[in-house]
Amino acid sequence: MTTNKIGLIAGEGKMPVYIAQKAHAKGFEVYVAGAKGNAKEEDYKDCARVFQAFRLGQLGAGIRFFREHGVTRVVMAGRVQHTSIFSNLMPDLRGAKFLASLKNMQTKNILSRVMDEFKKDGIEFTNSALFLEDFMPQPGVLSARKPTEEENRVIAFGYKTAKQIAEMDIGLTCVVSQNAVIAVEGMEGTDRCILRAGELYRESAEKKSAVAVVKVARPNQDARYDLPVIGKGTLESLHKAGIGVLAFEAGKTLVLDLEEVIELADKYNICLAAV
Repeated sequence: MTTNKIGLIAGEGKMPVYIAQKAHAKGFEVYVAGAKGNAKEEDYKDCARVFQAFRLGQLGAGIRFFREHGVTRVVMAGRVQHTSIFSNLMPDLRGAKFLASLKNMQTKNILSRVMDEFKKDGIEFTNSALFLEDFMPQPGVLSARKPTEEENRVIAFGYKTAKQIAEMDIGLTCVVSQNAVIAVEGMEGTDRCILRAGELYRESAEKKSAVAVVKVARPNQDARYDLPVIGKGTLESLHKAGIGVLAFEAGKTLVLDLEEVIELADKYNICLAAV
């Protein structure tokens, strides 16, 4: 056992929990600052030395939490509902000053600036996929069902489109068909984007054609935050939406519960491809 310490700023979902569990198994003391309304303390009871919940905007309190526990290295992982900026924002003094200094509320800008604030107090952010490198598939088709020629063309178009919206910091996912964009991910998140696309397609399509969900990393993705993630819930959403293709950027997308995701893809006859 080592006495290394790692801090975790945790949103919702399995990714931060897996990081905490793997870090604990490797002998790290894990200190979790959970986003209130997103991270659940009970998920960390067996792997975190300390868990404390913070509201969005409590920047000073979060930094003090890690400093008081001697933490100098922090990982940020998990979803924070984007709509929380309207309903769950309660900044402390340092947070208020920070928010007032922002030129825009784009995710990329906010998170990079947050890291700068932590760095002032001697706390560095590290790769948010720490301990999860095996969850990033390399190029190839993971499912039993292979893409058709038409689906390959749709995937290529979707990949180009997703990269464009990712560069504009709108989202990381798009749903496309016949060289047309059905939906792009906004504040609602990936699953709702997929379900909305399924409804739009069913209402408007005159004949069946290939539809693909494509998720990518940002150009020049900063590995310290907001990596693209898919999991079993993503496959369930595709199945509900009646969409048969999920493509994601190889080597840069975390696939949580990888074996179970592949099993679901095969169960629902979905083509799952790392591109």
